[in-house]
Amino acid sequence: MNYKYVFFIGIFLCFQAVFSQRKTVHDLVIEGAKKTKTSFLKKRLQTKVNAPLDSILLLQDIIELKRLPAITNATFKVIAKENKYSVIIKIEENFTIIPDVSFWVTTNNRFAYKIGIYEYNFLGKNITIGGFYQNNGFNTYALNFKAPNLFSRKWGLAINHQNWKSEEPLYFGEQTANYLYNNIATEILGLYQFNFKNKIDFGVNFFKEKYTYISGATSPDVPQFLNVNKTLFKFIYTFDDLDYHYQYISGFKSVFYGQYVISHNDFQDTFLVGWNDFFYYKRVGEKGNWANRLRAGLSTNNDSPFAPFALDNNVNLRGVGILVDRGTGSIVLNSEYRYTLYDKKNIALQSNVFLDAGSWRNPGGSLHDFFQSKNMKFYSGVGLRFISKKIYNATFRIDYGFSLKDKTRGLVFGIGQYF
Repeated sequence: MNYKYVFFIGIFLCFQAVFSQRKTVHDLVIEGAKKTKTSFLKKRLQTKVNAPLDSILLLQDIIELKRLPAITNATFKVIAKENKYSVIIKIEENFTIIPDVSFWVTTNNRFAYKIGIYEYNFLGKNITIGGFYQNNGFNTYALNFKAPNLFSRKWGLAINHQNWKSEEPLYFGEQTANYLYNNIATEILGLYQFNFKNKIDFGVNFFKEKYTYISGATSPDVPQFLNVNKTLFKFIYTFDDLDYHYQYISGFKSVFYGQYVISHNDFQDTFLVGWNDFFYYKRVGEKGNWANRLRAGLSTNNDSPFAPFALDNNVNLRGVGILVDRGTGSIVLNSEYRYTLYDKKNIALQSNVFLDAGSWRNPGGSLHDFFQSKNMKFYSGVGLRFISKKIYNATFRIDYGFSLKDKTRGLVFGIGQYF
């Protein structure tokens, strides 16, 4: 007997047995898409017709679909016929044309308002386009465009332009002054998605900053008028392993922000700034959700009132006030427990209890500043979330925060979860 022939026949039979049992996707159907283009969704999916059926990739596809602004939920089923499988994905779409309207009273008792509109699924292809106009005693506007899949499944583009004006406090020593801050910027970013969990944004921002003195203390070391042209190189790396189920989130996410800013003047030096946001979410029972964000960042340690890290109600510590202080380093932990009080098909009501804690490095200071009691802030509080489950990012939030060290307290309103 020729053992060579027996060997090769055995190998052939093994391959035939393996491939004859391979589970192949014969058909891929997406149901429930009204505005979103099914051709666009199929290009994003890793599951393909005539390719092997991979349950891991299919589950990743479902999670990735739920991350899209246009989709509030997605499920799938597989129908088998011999070794050919039909994959049926059912999606629930969000309403994605969202007005941006708000009213408030500024710290200097001016009535302010903001009106705008954004479309988060333009042309049914996951494109965000929109802008806003704001008047807080000064005229501000912004225009935004973001298309993560403009060129391919992996490559996209974002373009942003803004002309921002606001009255802001600047701090130098124990003194405070109010300045009119004006930022005119145009930004172009490339967007690249490596895989299901990893992506980067990178590009350049050309902007002009103007500071005009209004009132308060003065110093010979701090100019009363500053007009600076700057160039900012930006890099963002995102690791995203979150899973969404309506208002509930579980998993881990990390976002690193790096910026290199070139200042074309003698007063402000070129500097680096970087920070990382770590997110951890855990489902607790049927109606609970534990949410956490840890932010740690440092910048070039210039002794300047124009330090990049702000202490602010709407950014890090609920109840602390608006632009209370600035620093060249920041460590902040936000932790809250969310509990769903009411949950129907289209709407939900959540309560939450939270703890916000943080510390800052003073401009020109040392890392020891993080451990000084005067730089440490601790706030706690309660809040409510009014959630539309059919409109993208339509969560109206209100939080009441109070200091655990002094009598500082306040209400914080906003759209979307705090983090």
